[in-house]
Amino acid sequence: MPTARDIMTSDVSCVREQDDLRTAARRMADLGVGSLPICGADKRLKGMLTDRDIIVKVLAEGRDPGSVTAGELAQGEAVTIGADDDAAEILRTMGKHKVRRLPVIDGHDLVGIVAVADVARSLPDRPVGDLIEAISEHG
Repeated sequence: MPTARDIMTSDVSCVREQDDLRTAARRMADLGVGSLPICGADKRLKGMLTDRDIIVKVLAEGRDPGSVTAGELAQGEAVTIGADDDAAEILRTMGKHKVRRLPVIDGHDLVGIVAVADVARSLPDRPVGDLIEAISEHG
């Protein structure tokens, strides 16, 4: 069974802790993604930033995205997957946390991102269909 390392995107863009959210939003738009890992100066993962975070936690509260940093929205420990974890574990983790993208960690270093689409390309259809149903439920 393929591992995260086998199917991940290794060319991962980060938003830095000190970047303001206007910069982060621009990077998301340029890359065509809805989330980015937040990386510290030590190159370690500090959390994940989503377009929804920017809308709900900043814009909806009337805060200026140019004066809020990505690091301010990094909450607790991000859900991650190990580089050597297999596709079944990736699916379990995505389903449990209802996420479609996971940062891939090797030791303490961010080495890539794995998305539902990456897993879908590597496995038979049904487990991925089950996962998409699980993470799409709005319980």
